[in-house]
Amino acid sequence: MEKMSIAVNSSPLKLGVLLSGRGSNFLAIAGSIREGRLPGVEIAVVVSNVADAPGIGAAQELGLPTAVFVSKGRPRAELDADVIGGLREHRVDLVILAGYMRLLSPGFIAAFQNRILNIHPSLLPAFPGLEAQTQAFEYGVKVAGCTVHFVDEHLDHGVIILQRAIAVLETDDAHSLAGRILAEEHAAYTEAIARVVSGAYEIRGRRFVPRGTSGAADAASPQSLPE
Repeated sequence: MEKMSIAVNSSPLKLGVLLSGRGSNFLAIAGSIREGRLPGVEIAVVVSNVADAPGIGAAQELGLPTAVFVSKGRPRAELDADVIGGLREHRVDLVILAGYMRLLSPGFIAAFQNRILNIHPSLLPAFPGLEAQTQAFEYGVKVAGCTVHFVDEHLDHGVIILQRAIAVLETDDAHSLAGRILAEEHAAYTEAIARVVSGAYEIRGRRFVPRGTSGAADAASPQSLPE
């Protein structure tokens, strides 16, 4: 596999968080940074496509830079060009989707190739799309969970970084299952970000391979992001 490294613009490594709602995963990531579980990482900007998204208010209360690019009535490519410009203005190294309810354009994905992460509340490739927890519950699965993955041109499809699984309890309903999956999401996203920003991995086909795995080539140095 051909392997490339992306030089990080600065130290600490800068995250750009995109959200459309309350941003519970964003708040969990911010808490992990504050508590030292993501050393060498900072949130450079929090961006929303919804002017009154609660997550933007939460970011402002934390003293973080914010930007709003309202999506309603705007072509996707035009909106994404503005968001890309905002992320570049803040010298963002890694884009974190935290409940961002927009499909990204090919131009956006190309601008941050293998540097966009998303979390999905199912064990992909099962139950992509909206209401994944309800899909899983109604299907009758016995194990559910969440997936952190790189973003590519297809919905909920990119290379999987990690997954966390939980048993579906006999006492669960769709709402309680979603709540228990969300708790796993908060832990999973921090762990996945730590893996990516370490640079100690490579991507082989659809596999995220940590450094030291048998047959893996030497990984990039810390705080570089392999493509």
